[in-house]
This record gives sequence, structure tokens and C-alpha cells, in this order.
Amino acid sequence: MTTTAETSALPADPSGDLDVPSVTARHFGLAVLALAMGGFAIGTTEFVTMGLLPQIAAGVGVSIPTGGHVISAYAVGVVVGAPVLAFLGARLPRRALLVALMAAFAVGNGLSALATSYEQLMLARFAAGLPHGAYFGVASLVAASMARPSRKGRAVSLVMLGLSVANVIGVPAATVLGQELGWRAAFWASAALAVVTLALVAWLVPSVPGDAGASGRRELSAFKVPQVWLTLLAGAVGFGGMFAVYSYIAPVVTDVAGLGERSVAVFLLSFGLGMVAGTWLAGVMADWSIFRSLIIGGVGMAFTMLAFWLAAPHGWAALPVVFLITTLGSVLVVNLQLRLMDVAGDAQTLGAAMNHASLNIANALGAWLGGLVIAAGWGLRAPALVGLGLSVAGVAILLLSAALHVRGRDAVPA
Repeated sequence: MTTTAETSALPADPSGDLDVPSVTARHFGLAVLALAMGGFAIGTTEFVTMGLLPQIAAGVGVSIPTGGHVISAYAVGVVVGAPVLAFLGARLPRRALLVALMAAFAVGNGLSALATSYEQLMLARFAAGLPHGAYFGVASLVAASMARPSRKGRAVSLVMLGLSVANVIGVPAATVLGQELGWRAAFWASAALAVVTLALVAWLVPSVPGDAGASGRRELSAFKVPQVWLTLLAGAVGFGGMFAVYSYIAPVVTDVAGLGERSVAVFLLSFGLGMVAGTWLAGVMADWSIFRSLIIGGVGMAFTMLAFWLAAPHGWAALPVVFLITTLGSVLVVNLQLRLMDVAGDAQTLGAAMNHASLNIANALGAWLGGLVIAAGWGLRAPALVGLGLSVAGVAILLLSAALHVRGRDAVPA
């Protein structure tokens, strides 16, 4: 791992420079598939709540706006669990830690299905969110350790691909299941996916030792690195633009684009397919340069936000734009994950896990700001302009990160 400042305006950082110990998997593809299965389970339970919100709210006797806090409870669990569980688990064998995290995830979803009151459901969703960030962080480190140096970026992107595929297959299927058999069935399905994942991980993923040198002080040292804070801030702000648009896509499709309610599902499918395409593309780009990929993703998202604002009144013309929004957003997400693994130095477990805490802050920020501009009377297209502003701000933060690195004020590679 390089420790001197680069002389270029943007740091050149192929993911092969990630300082991850290598291990050998008997069946690399199957091992990565097992890790990706966890992402599929997590993505399914995270987003199916939005599709079943009316049924869930009715099931625990609250209004839909109040029921929306169930989504927030999960996000808070992610933000809290990512640093805490990564901090506590840094020294544990990584395969065993992944199995334990999936077991906790299964329990959280089982408790969600058993909840009989709003308060119980809130606590259960918070508990289900706790393993989310730590799982993705540790799974990314394990995937990188199994890959050849020139393929580490693609290995991590394959783990993240599980989350993307969940939006295309898992969420629609679980939504239909919940509509037909009751909302609890969707959470039981998520718990079952978690059990399948932990069995596959235990069977297919090689034994990977924990970080024997990890300590509380060393893991917390990640928070002393300016590049870590700047990367987290870039994710929390820059990726918020995607959620500003995603959160209000349904009324935009029906009221602005003038399409029928059934068209909303087509737009959501386009979002999901864009995530899949972008996650694959992100791995290829990361093996070229993580930092440049971040800049391309951020700048591209800014342009697509403007394009969506322009295309929204023209019906189906907005469909390819939403595909591009999540394609470029996924390029950003995967490379933020890799960058945190890089800049966290010796505190890789905590650094890798914090990415999803940052992204869940982006979720809350984008949806909140989007709601504010709509409430202010700026119209349903206004969240796209919020997304434009957030994307530009995210790129500005990344450029500040590069400037600090080039000037030698931060010895960690960018």
C-alpha cells in the first residue's frame, strides 16, 4: 500500500493495490455466489417494506405515514450496527463472523414476522438492520482476499451484485408473496434466505482468519483519517441524489409523465436493471481506477438528474434515464466500498462496513430533501434538481479529497 502523495491531479489507484491478504477458494465462483446470496437476502428485506407498506401499517394498526418509520428503523439499525459490529468482530475469523451476522439477520426478520404491535415491529426492524453494513464490509474483504490482484474490484462488485439482483427479482417476488399470503410472509421469506446464505457461506467460503492485530484503538484509528471522513461524506451526500428521485418516482410517473399506475412497476424494474448493469460495470472500472470511477459516477449522476427533470413530462422518454441513474449510482456505490477498504489503512473491517451506514444516511437525506421541495410547492420534478445539487456536492467533496492527497496533507492513498 502506497504511503506517499501522487503527483497527478487525480490519484491513480487500481484496486489491486488494496492491502488484503490472499486466500485460496476451491471454487471461487461458488464462494462469491454464496457471499452475494447474503446481499440478495439483505436487499430483499430492505426494499420489500416499501412495497408492502400499506399492508404492514394496517397489520399493526397505524397510518401509512407512521408505518413509514418502520423503514427508518431499519436504516438506523444499519447506521448503528455497521461500526459497532465491525469494531467488535474485527479479530474474529471472517467466515464465522459472516455466518453469525446472517444468523442475526435471520432472527431479526423472524421477529419482524412475529411482531404483533407497532412498537415490536420497530424494534425488530432495527435489529434486522444491525448486521447489514458489517456483512457487506466483511463479505467484500473476503471476496477481495480470494481474487487475483487485478480482479479484486470485480470480486467486490459481484458481492454487491446480490443487492442489485434483489431489486429485480427478490423484491417483486417478496412483494407478491406478501400481497397474497400477508405481509409477514415476506419477512419469513427473508429469514429463509438468510438461513440458506449462512449454510452456503459455511460450506463454500474458505476459512479466512480475522485480523489478529486488530484492537479497539486501531479500528477507531480509521476515524482519524481525513480521507475516510471525506469518502463517507461523499457517499452520504452524493448518493442522496438517487434516493431523492427514487423515493418519489411513483407520483412522477403517474402525475407528471401522465402514465398509468401499472407503469410504475416498469420504472422500478428499470431502476433495478440499472443497478445490475452498474454493479457489473463498476467492477470493471474499479480494476482500472477506483477514484476516477467515483468521479465519473458522480458527474454522470448529475447529468442524468438534469436529464430526468427534462424528460419526466414526456412519458416513456424518462424510462432510459432512470436506468442510467442507477447504473451510474451503482458505479459510485461499489467504488466507495473499495475506496473505504483502501483509505482505512489497518482498520479495514470498520472502514469497509461503514459504506452502508453512509448510504443509509444518503437514503434519509435524499428522501427528506426531496419531500421538502415538494411540500414547498416546487412540484414533483423538483427532487431531481435536489439530486443534481447533491451529486455536484458529492463530486466537490471527492475533488477536495484529491486535492488534500496531492498536496501531501494526507499520507493515505486516495
